[in-house]
Amino acid sequence: MAAGGRGPAGSAAHRPGVGHNRAVTDKPTGSGERPRPGQPADERAPIGPRLDDQVCFALYAASRAATAAYRPHLDELGVTYPQYLVMLVLWERGAVPVKELAAALRLDYGTLSPLLKRLEGLGLLRRERRPEDERSVLVSLTGRGGELRERARRVPDALQEASGMPREAAERLRRELLELADRLTEAAASRR
Repeated sequence: MAAGGRGPAGSAAHRPGVGHNRAVTDKPTGSGERPRPGQPADERAPIGPRLDDQVCFALYAASRAATAAYRPHLDELGVTYPQYLVMLVLWERGAVPVKELAAALRLDYGTLSPLLKRLEGLGLLRRERRPEDERSVLVSLTGRGGELRERARRVPDALQEASGMPREAAERLRRELLELADRLTEAAASRR
């Protein structure tokens, strides 16, 4: 241990905003102040927003952790997490226009297009212009893409088990996150 009873300098437990085991001097006072490095604890300087207090950071961290938990299962399927989401929509809905797929995934065309191209290259889906409307592209599963569905059935249960959350709590969280996404999307749209 370093002088003053603190662990090694730079350890996650003693860096401000990292982990939940902050050193005593890292705790803000009721006035939102924290001592500066090298400053006695009684001399306080105002601070801005704290990382651990941000909902957006909690969402970001949870998203990264979920993607990491999915990775070994998706590696077995030969797809990435975003590609898996595309496949979920196709397994659920069958052939769909690109516009519908983009809406379901809440992605713009510039983000979706490379995903589709890569999945097409893997032989999991095909894109075809619709005969009745040449401007519209229909995305459908290949036989290989359909077969992958059976192997992917265990993936959601694996994540559920890894989370340690009861199914009811996970479902409630899912609903709340979708409601939050809807509200934030509407707020962003109203500012345009």
